[in-house]
Amino acid sequence: MMKKINSEILIKKLIPVIYKAGSLSIKYSKKLKVFVKKDGTPVTNGDLEVDKILQNFLKKITPNIEIVSEETIKITKVKKRETFWLVDPIDGTNSYIKGGSEYTINVGLIINRKPMAGIIYAPKKKRLFYAYGKNKAYEVFNKIKKIKLNCRKKLIRERVALTNSTSLSKMTRRLLKKHNINKFVSMRSSLKFCVIASSEFDLYSAKSRAREWDYAAGHAIAEGAGAIVRTLKNKKILYGKKNFKNPSLLVRRNSKI
Repeated sequence: MMKKINSEILIKKLIPVIYKAGSLSIKYSKKLKVFVKKDGTPVTNGDLEVDKILQNFLKKITPNIEIVSEETIKITKVKKRETFWLVDPIDGTNSYIKGGSEYTINVGLIINRKPMAGIIYAPKKKRLFYAYGKNKAYEVFNKIKKIKLNCRKKLIRERVALTNSTSLSKMTRRLLKKHNINKFVSMRSSLKFCVIASSEFDLYSAKSRAREWDYAAGHAIAEGAGAIVRTLKNKKILYGKKNFKNPSLLVRRNSKI
């Protein structure tokens, strides 16, 4: 029988390891080797080294909790999962390959199919976000300045949405109009969840896309800060599906959006 999991302790233990992984990602970005996976997506030696350091640490601190990582999913068994780690060593690999700064390192903890805790680090932006429950979401900038996140507060500014692309689909245009949003910014990594949690942006939507490891950590952080994370049909998002495919997504900074 698995002992009760203290997600706060686990996430805080992960922070120095995430920083180390971030430094490693920057080091490898200067001597990248790019490979193409069977699904046609790119992976680099940087992704693989970050994955190794994260998995080794998680195995050490939680030997009884399964680790599901984007880079080793091909060797994991298809089965019913309820409590496990979801790791995306580098989300936004294309940005990483091009030398961009939006890529992130993501680790999410799923308990009873729900995202109970998560940590996301954007090494080049020196921004680390983590959460381990309701009203327990934080950002640490440059390893020094710590801020508690609360995105329920009212802001007096123009509403701004995030998108995956610079060109909007008809569905996205309708959604932005519905929520009285005229301005949008394109962003390609899980940083989207974090900058909604920090109240810099107000909404993000997507059709069914990506995999569970792309959403889990950000989902936990956004909800921990008070955001609302649902499908486009207002259904809760659960994890541990056989194929790890995500449903549609709608992240709103608060219920007023």
